[in-house]
Amino acid sequence: MHRVAALVRPPQSTFELGCTAQMFGIERAGLPVRYTFGVCTERPGPVATLAGYDMLVTDGLDALDAADTVVVPGWLPAERPPSATVVQALRRAHSRGARVVSICSGAFALAHAGLLDGRKATTHWALADELAEGFPHIEVDPDVLYVDHGDVATSAGAGAGIDLCMHLIRTDQGARYAAHVARTMVMPPHREGGQLQYSAPPHPTQIDGTLAPLLDWIAERLGEPVTIESMAAHAGVSTRTLARRFAGQLGTSPGQWLLTRRIAAARDLLESSDLPLDAIARRVGLSSATNLRRRFLTTVGTTPGAYRRTFRTKPQGAARHVPPSR
Repeated sequence: MHRVAALVRPPQSTFELGCTAQMFGIERAGLPVRYTFGVCTERPGPVATLAGYDMLVTDGLDALDAADTVVVPGWLPAERPPSATVVQALRRAHSRGARVVSICSGAFALAHAGLLDGRKATTHWALADELAEGFPHIEVDPDVLYVDHGDVATSAGAGAGIDLCMHLIRTDQGARYAAHVARTMVMPPHREGGQLQYSAPPHPTQIDGTLAPLLDWIAERLGEPVTIESMAAHAGVSTRTLARRFAGQLGTSPGQWLLTRRIAAARDLLESSDLPLDAIARRVGLSSATNLRRRFLTTVGTTPGAYRRTFRTKPQGAARHVPPSR
């Protein structure tokens, strides 16, 4: 059972905390429970929220000592540094092997703890310059939705916290488990592009000419030789216009979106079937086991064989009630 602890402080953003609780803290019908979830704070007791009410948090910082993942779901005001006690608790958790994660402005807490020095990180686009100026040893990327180093991860604005948590669940439990969680939340298991597409006023291409019908058409033909030219022809536009629409609506290119979908389909087949790699490669449109291995390693960071061994051997018990961790 993977233990997740959220570290909060007043005034706490309820949305960032709610994202974390929704992803790690509830049971879902038909899905084995793999996480326990708890909330802690430096001074246990009533914790004010930005929504105008207080919440009662009974656990102190010692809860971080037992956590497998520590989440800082926002840290406001960002310019107010954490206390030395909080910094020590975060460093202690990280040094003993816990994964430390921030959502939105939570990156500032991790930065003060020195956990982002010499690394790439992200935060809300409106706070990116402040983070970069205050911590010159951090490579701040204001575009991406999240950055994951394995032991430390940061997300962009509050909504991107859901993307990061979904990514962590997919990393921990596999693509099929994450897809089940996504379906219960009525959201995609993976969102394309970066946050800069949301930081500027919408362009006409983001409103007109929705790509949804085209994306459905492509998803039904992953095993076929779909090309950018055939995508454009089906949509009735030029390849240049298609590229602009993908960039405007999804923040990525048609080719990259197609590859992401093919890799996602390959992950599902690796988890759910005993098909040989050549057969999987043909089903998802990657032509050969050699091409599948190369693309999979670049995208997922491991080989198809290692991925299958990891996620085909996980115990598949029935969902059961697990009390919240203290």
